[in-house]
Amino acid sequence: MPRLTASRERNPSAEVCQVLLETFAANDAMNQLLLDHLDPRAWRASPAPGINTEGRTLAAIFAHMHNNRLSWLKNSAPHLKCPPPLDPARCTIKQVGAAHRQSATRCLAMLRDALLNRASRHVTKFSRGSWATTWPAGATMFAYMFAHDAHHRGQAIMLARQLGCPLPDQAAYGIWHWEKLWRQCGFTTRPR
Repeated sequence: MPRLTASRERNPSAEVCQVLLETFAANDAMNQLLLDHLDPRAWRASPAPGINTEGRTLAAIFAHMHNNRLSWLKNSAPHLKCPPPLDPARCTIKQVGAAHRQSATRCLAMLRDALLNRASRHVTKFSRGSWATTWPAGATMFAYMFAHDAHHRGQAIMLARQLGCPLPDQAAYGIWHWEKLWRQCGFTTRPR
């Protein structure tokens, strides 16, 4: 594994900050793409015995993603208003899509503030909850948030397939078409 030397700069450059923010926006576009193409019959279907998804249905996986974002916001950016949590036993695909858009918008605001190189920023720490150590706010915070969503997207794609309702290629592989996702988000640049 290559060794990385620590930079003396406390905050990444403005361009790197912008790329991280664009990537997190594209992250939500990936979630929306999956939600738009999930077969409603699979939404609450229970995983077959032996399928390791922590016992979660697709509804529970996507509700968990949203509700975790709320935890990060409440603990790291209490000045930002949180949307309501989702009940995994009752939420619909449409409700989850709307909730994800709201929590992604708030998380983008939190990340924007955390990545700014200014003394007056509000977001100075990243707390994942009482079970974990609090970190300084910054690029690692972004990486954790993105990795969390990506992990659960993978679970959802696999679970849908195991339930006999695989996502169409335009969704399952569409999450890798970053140039298209960037355009859909309205960015004038491309991934860089």
